[in-house]
Amino acid sequence: MTGEPFFCAKNLKKTWDSMKIDLSIQADRGSMTAITGPSGSGKTTALNLIAGLIPPEGNHTLTLGGRDISRLPPGKRGVGMVFQSPALFLHLTVEDNIAYGLRCRGVARGEARERAAEWLRKIGLQGFEKRYPETLSGGEAQRVALARTLIVEPALVLFDEPLSALDAPLRAKLASEIAALNGTLGFTGILVTHDIAEARRLCSRILRMEGGRIAEENAVG
Repeated sequence: MTGEPFFCAKNLKKTWDSMKIDLSIQADRGSMTAITGPSGSGKTTALNLIAGLIPPEGNHTLTLGGRDISRLPPGKRGVGMVFQSPALFLHLTVEDNIAYGLRCRGVARGEARERAAEWLRKIGLQGFEKRYPETLSGGEAQRVALARTLIVEPALVLFDEPLSALDAPLRAKLASEIAALNGTLGFTGILVTHDIAEARRLCSRILRMEGGRIAEENAVG
C-alpha cells in the first residue's frame, strides 16, 4: 500500500492467561481484507478490538478516513459488524430490525421504514416487511442482519464468519451478494473466515493470524 491507508490500527494489544493479542492492520478505502487462521488464534478478538467491544491495553492508534477513533465508543466509530449469528431482535418485524440503527440515530419512523423497504429490495426480500425473525430461513435472517448493518452506511464493516452456518450453495450466493454490495457502496471490509476459497472470492488481501499475531500476508491475484 502507498500513501495513508483509509483504515489503520496500530499496536492493538490484549492479554489473557492463555493468549496475547498484538497486531497492527491497515486497509485501503473500498477494499476487502480477510483474516484467517486456526481456532483460538485471535481472529474474532481482533475484530472486537477494532470495533471497541473489547478495550485494548496500552498505547494504540485507530484511524478511519483520517479520523482518530481510538477513544470513541463503539456507536460513534463509523464501524459496523456482521456476526456469525444474525442476532435479530425477535420482538421486532423485519423492517423494524433493519431500521433499528436509523431509529437509534434519530431518524423518523416513517423515513426509517422507507429506507428499510429500499434495503429489502436490494437484498431480494420484498414483501418481508411485517414478517418476524422466527419465520425466516438462515439465509434470509443473515440478509436482514447484513441490511441492518449497512443501512447506517458504516465506513468500515467487520464480518465475523457471517456465512459459516449456511450450506455451501447459499454461502456462495451470499458471498457474491456481499461482493456486489461492496462494489456498489464502497465500504471497507475486514472478513474473518476459515474458508480460504471464500477469502479469495471476496478479498484482495489475506492475513493469517497465529498466536495472536499476523504471521503472514498475501495479495489475492
